[in-house]
Amino acid sequence: MFVDKVSINVKSGKGGDGAVAFRREKYVPNGGPSGGDGGKGGNVIFKSNSALNTLEAFRYKRKFAAEAGENGSRSNMSGKDGKDIIIEVPVGTVIFDSATGALICDMVVDNQEITVLNGGRGGRGNQHFATSTRQSPKFAKPGDEAEEKNLILELKTIADVGLIGFPNVGKSTILSMVTNATPKIANYHFTTLSPNLGIVKYKNSEEFVLADIPGLIEGASSGQGLGHQFLRHVERTRLLVHVLDASGVEGRDPKKDFDIINNELSLYAEKLKERPQIIVLNKTDLIDIDNKEEIIKDLTTYFEQKGYKVFDSSAAMNDGLDKIMNYIVEILPTIERTPLFFTTEEKVLYAPKAEKEYKIEKENGTYYVEGKMMRRLINSVNLEDYESSTYFQRVLKNKGIFAELEKMGISDGDTVNIEGFEFEYYK
Repeated sequence: MFVDKVSINVKSGKGGDGAVAFRREKYVPNGGPSGGDGGKGGNVIFKSNSALNTLEAFRYKRKFAAEAGENGSRSNMSGKDGKDIIIEVPVGTVIFDSATGALICDMVVDNQEITVLNGGRGGRGNQHFATSTRQSPKFAKPGDEAEEKNLILELKTIADVGLIGFPNVGKSTILSMVTNATPKIANYHFTTLSPNLGIVKYKNSEEFVLADIPGLIEGASSGQGLGHQFLRHVERTRLLVHVLDASGVEGRDPKKDFDIINNELSLYAEKLKERPQIIVLNKTDLIDIDNKEEIIKDLTTYFEQKGYKVFDSSAAMNDGLDKIMNYIVEILPTIERTPLFFTTEEKVLYAPKAEKEYKIEKENGTYYVEGKMMRRLINSVNLEDYESSTYFQRVLKNKGIFAELEKMGISDGDTVNIEGFEFEYYK
């Protein structure tokens, strides 16, 4: 099964905690603090790999976590940093934040890397908190918490030229004739259930990637017939080759088919209207010989009047493909690569908002102070120790928490709860 959209959960590594320790060496009667620092947690890194062409690897594994940093230890020994986790994805993968829809990264080149989540900083050991008046600090800082995020990965095929059209009009046959690709070919609808890619090296031209975009149908833009799964692979193509069944042997009307497909492209994304497009009238070998010239002339005139370059061919007989390839290699260098666009809503570049260090709420007469910084502070101090308790109060004052409580109307004797630790407030 071709997998081109998945949801996953990623988590960075927690920072290691700083240690509380003191020198206990022979002949050193009053050893100072010697708690080492915690190691940094591992990052979550995505890396593109051109050898991959599907998100199949994410079907059964949806959770990825980096390694936590080691805690510090005695003798000023720092903990080891946690290992990063590197998640490989195909070139063409777009990474979105599941919660906000924000674009995190578009992996458009091989070996591209992006750090999606940073590991937590390691906490500092008590060796860093010794002062002239506080020579034996009995507290250290814990490591920063791990970060966690739900992501959506979408694979949008990177191809220079895309073959579009209804099922069974000959796209796969054209691809097999002009590239080294070997797609399944059969005379029934939806033979192709995933984009097939082939490399074209035509005469002395530069190589380009040709994709057979799976068959589109009416209603594809609203998701019918796996429409969205197919349409997302049209977004990156520089040139569209619209293949039509000129023979009408299956009762198809190439003029009507053309309008239906282009309408679906426009409904999916208005910008696809601007994409250069040429017409290939295929299966001409199946047209009745008595009417062949007249039918081809009528269709050619019809589409040329709409401003399109038109070719007739019989891909099965390898007839007419040289003219098409000659034109593609001539025009392709003149077409600029189109930046990726997004179809459901305007996406913003990844710029995560910094989490406020704390928040204060009043409920039933108690003032609750919560947040990441508060959790780190509570975990870092020993409130039964005088020096540690003094440090705790000084941090609350320096961070403006006491001032904010006073603005909210706190009075002497009121209860303050900081991440579960309660005390009575006195100015």
